[in-house]
Amino acid sequence: MDQERTVLITGAAGGIARASVKLFTASGWRVIGVDRADFGEPFPSNGLFIQSTLSDPANLDAIYEKAHNFTTRLDAVVNSAAIQFAKPLLETSVEEWDLLMATNLRSVFLGAKLAYPLLKAAGGGAIVNISSVHAIATSTNIAAYAASKGGLLALTRAMAIEFAPDNIRVNTILPGAVDTPMLRAGLERGHLDGASMVERLDNLARKTVIGRIGKPEEIAHAIYFLADETQSSFMTGQALIVDGGATARLSTE
Repeated sequence: MDQERTVLITGAAGGIARASVKLFTASGWRVIGVDRADFGEPFPSNGLFIQSTLSDPANLDAIYEKAHNFTTRLDAVVNSAAIQFAKPLLETSVEEWDLLMATNLRSVFLGAKLAYPLLKAAGGGAIVNISSVHAIATSTNIAAYAASKGGLLALTRAMAIEFAPDNIRVNTILPGAVDTPMLRAGLERGHLDGASMVERLDNLARKTVIGRIGKPEEIAHAIYFLADETQSSFMTGQALIVDGGATARLSTE
């Protein structure tokens, strides 16, 4: 049974990661899902769901102990868990900053150390970090989140270099506007016109080249591409932007 490919996905109850759980399962993988929230629907019967927060290092130790009890190897890890504070930098507290960095960035660092033996046991594998277009172009009232995602971009490159001798590839996805609960919550920060959520979503969609916002399933397919050795075996240390062309257009246009 251990010869089935197994992936660990953090933030599994969220929009993009939830879509990834479904895609990996449909593609024949076993999924270990981790989220601070309850999954809210039956988790795949051949997988394992662990409800836990990632901001506490002790929790990460416990998560990977449970993962090791479930499987002797991992073929991929998808680091999708993140929190976001939509508020001005001057109003962001040290406690909020530290919690966000612990969840969005430190958990990836600690998780990599804990996942490494399981990935090596598989003869190599892939780590896919979910960054954001905010790592390269950002907006108002989201500084802490942008900083964490920029750090994840640099961490991805460093991990790729260090893990390459063991055939562990490390890449990152930079999603743009994707219809998730986090996106909808972030639209409350006042950077887009519109009296209603529908109007704000429509205004956001018009800012992309494609003319719409993304679907979680579209990001899940990009994640799967980077996790699957048969599709992306010569890619490591790379940032894949999936944003409907939003960052291709000059902000002055």
